[in-house]
Amino acid sequence: MIKRMSVALFFFLFVFSTISAAAAEIEGVTFPAEKEIKGKTLSLNGTALRKKFVFIKVYAGGFYLENPTQNAEKAIMSEQVKYFYLHYLTNKATAEKIQHGFIEAMKKANPADLFKKHRDDIERYASWLDEDMKVGSTSESVYVPGEGLTLMLNGKTKGTIKGREFARMYYRYNLGEKADENVRKGYLGL
Repeated sequence: MIKRMSVALFFFLFVFSTISAAAAEIEGVTFPAEKEIKGKTLSLNGTALRKKFVFIKVYAGGFYLENPTQNAEKAIMSEQVKYFYLHYLTNKATAEKIQHGFIEAMKKANPADLFKKHRDDIERYASWLDEDMKVGSTSESVYVPGEGLTLMLNGKTKGTIKGREFARMYYRYNLGEKADENVRKGYLGL
């Protein structure tokens, strides 16, 4: 009897740990339920599949927060560790397209005076997007209060833009009212 209970308990724990370890999967890309970033445990807030022209799958992305929320304004404005992970699904995302798209999206998502004020930071961040992304390439961004927003491409740190104002502009372009609606809803878990 005890042996059967032990086997049943082991099976239950194995199944439960397997389910909780993989919170989401998109196009074969697994996003764990939690990520440890800068000594903080972040939870998966949501995932999204970015498409271009309806049929080109550009990347699968996951958005992590210390304090998950479905409220875009809270996600944008809150002072907490935030993490984006993008896994590219196409070879068509050239550095030139990504850089241009980033600048245009930042311009569209943010007030003109804020864009003008941070134009140098936007261009510097865009200059770090200097690799053609291939299937399996990754892009990560981490915001740490008091440090700024750091970009990593394929595991290599490209740089950090200090301050929270630029980071809020970055999150507004991903989560704000003018962001791609499907991606926005996915990252917010809506």
